Amino acid sequence: MVRMAETRDLLLEMFHAAVRAADPMLCVPPCLPEPAKDGRTIVVGAGKASAVMAQATEAHWGKNYPGHELEGVVVTRYGYAVPCSKIKILEASHPVPDEKGMAAAQEILEAVSGLTEKDLVICLISGGGSALLTVPAGDMTLADKQAVNKALLASGATIDEMNCIRKHLSKIKGGQLAAACAPAKVISILISDVPGDDPQVIASGPTVPDDTTFAEAMRLVRHYDMDLPAAAMAILDAGVQETPKPGDPIFENTEIRMAAAPRLSLNAAADVARKAGIAPLILGDSLEGESREVGTVLAGIAQSARAHGTPVAAPAVLLSGGETTVTLRGKGRGGPNAECVLGMALALDGQAGLSALCCDTDGIDGSEDNAGAMIDPGTLDRARDKGVDAAAYLRNNDAYGFFQAVDGLVITGPTKTNVNDFRAILIEPSKG
Repeated sequence: MVRMAETRDLLLEMFHAAVRAADPMLCVPPCLPEPAKDGRTIVVGAGKASAVMAQATEAHWGKNYPGHELEGVVVTRYGYAVPCSKIKILEASHPVPDEKGMAAAQEILEAVSGLTEKDLVICLISGGGSALLTVPAGDMTLADKQAVNKALLASGATIDEMNCIRKHLSKIKGGQLAAACAPAKVISILISDVPGDDPQVIASGPTVPDDTTFAEAMRLVRHYDMDLPAAAMAILDAGVQETPKPGDPIFENTEIRMAAAPRLSLNAAADVARKAGIAPLILGDSLEGESREVGTVLAGIAQSARAHGTPVAAPAVLLSGGETTVTLRGKGRGGPNAECVLGMALALDGQAGLSALCCDTDGIDGSEDNAGAMIDPGTLDRARDKGVDAAAYLRNNDAYGFFQAVDGLVITGPTKTNVNDFRAILIEPSKG
């Protein structure tokens, strides 16, 4: 069994294995189609992994189809660009959109305009695409769109619910990019970052049918008491020009291929645990809820495992994925993963034999520079020694500040992929 001094390294090793399993250079090429025979092959895309997905596409094309031209444009988050020679790489803001994101989305629409049934569009989609594909509907301005995104991120709504609203305030999400590509063939290659891997939800489903409605979007706005700009409310209230629905002819020549998903990354982490002599238990890849509350629930499961051997006997590791959310009440810094593991730390209250890591696989937890954070049985003691009140930091939504004070931040830099949150709780055997 691993010694306590090695728990940090083991947790990090599992996290890095999860990230490697979603490396676009490895998972994208098997999904790529053959070139268009008599037409153009155009690559477009958006998301945190889209630039590396484009790079993988170029490398595969150069090796396997040297005589076929490739062109296109993708947009990724600032700091996530990589060199490409055929596909133009643009960068824009995430999670709140900016002017460069609007310009990039317009350029993508221009790249797929005027196509014929002989042409092929390869659409590279990954998490983060919702903010990066910004073409406001109706009379909305960029400032309106930014206000909407800020309201969504602070609301506590799930990713599915946020994307329902986004799709109905956009001219490119919710299948509308597929409509712009028609009648060309569209192959969408996805790296999933959402619970359940629903293509409608990944980057707000720009190339797939949308079965949500304006009425549903308005219901969610009212349920979460969101304060949206007047222009956005007018669009939702009017409810005209619905997004393309299942059965629409524009989807007859489209296809979805899943390149990577959270479950595959959890399996890779489980392999690391087994090699270390530790039993992995994957609780699921679709855990959702308020971050601090999810942390509390996971703490309870870990305590049961250590004390009673259920649902798994120690030495063991509990693995889970999904996407938790934060309802902002304070004015601190921090993302959902750091807040989740801080909630867990308070629930565990320094119990021996339990350590944990919660990180976003894209390397950025919310909008901070950390992937997430780690705890061990001594975390709260170190905080008390420094005069740091963990509960007060949690009340202020300042998980980043807390873990910065106790040296618990996990900082990797952008990983240039994204299969959502990764959580691991390492359970040592009880000495009793």
